[in-house]
Amino acid sequence: MKIGVIGLGLIGGSIFKDLLKLNYDVIAVSNSQNGEKIFKDYSVLKDCALVFVCSPMNKTLEILDKLESILPPETVVTDVCSLKSFVCKKNRPYKFVPSHPMAGTENKGFESSFEGLFKGAKWVITPVFGESEILKDIIKQLGAEPVVTTPQKHDEAAALISHMPMLIAQAIFKTAQENELAMQIASSGFRDMTRLAMSNPEMADDMIQMNADNIQTSILKLYKTIGDLTKSNYLEQINEIKSKRRLMKF
Repeated sequence: MKIGVIGLGLIGGSIFKDLLKLNYDVIAVSNSQNGEKIFKDYSVLKDCALVFVCSPMNKTLEILDKLESILPPETVVTDVCSLKSFVCKKNRPYKFVPSHPMAGTENKGFESSFEGLFKGAKWVITPVFGESEILKDIIKQLGAEPVVTTPQKHDEAAALISHMPMLIAQAIFKTAQENELAMQIASSGFRDMTRLAMSNPEMADDMIQMNADNIQTSILKLYKTIGDLTKSNYLEQINEIKSKRRLMKF
């Protein structure tokens, strides 16, 4: 089976490297990278059974449109955007199955990609136009676990566990940097709490602009939870949180 990857950043590069290791016939289309099996012309994808679109969110719709004149109806296409509702508004002439791997780092670019990025990760699929066993099988071979849901539920959940935490990490750092002593003595707790502040700026801007309503709702819920925590039974509540947190597998 021939597989194509569009975009060789952190996610696309890691998919590309994993598929090469799995001995698939894989090719990539990239404007920034050169090398064997890497091309500039989208037409090389015309005989692929599966295509991963790993471009920034603000360029994904343009690429999905471009593929309409290149790919045959039987080709399975997926994107890896961290938002799903905006890519699910148009049915495509190929088999489009939107998805989102819940994996990544604060780094960006092909040089930061690596084999095994998706091992143990969840990989969300929102099959509003139909499912694909080919895609599910490849996701499992990459070491991830497919999770099927709707675009709306995905975007709400992503705001809670990804987009809001990133915004808060940035806010924590921006607030603390005004205190010279705080920055001088900051250690592992501050480092871990603000890791997401190092997120790819283009990706971060897309998430904040395109998922603003869900992020605002999440922040209001967080504000209420902070109030509830500090009003009564704090020790009891944090012990319950610790118990549930221990049970989580990331």
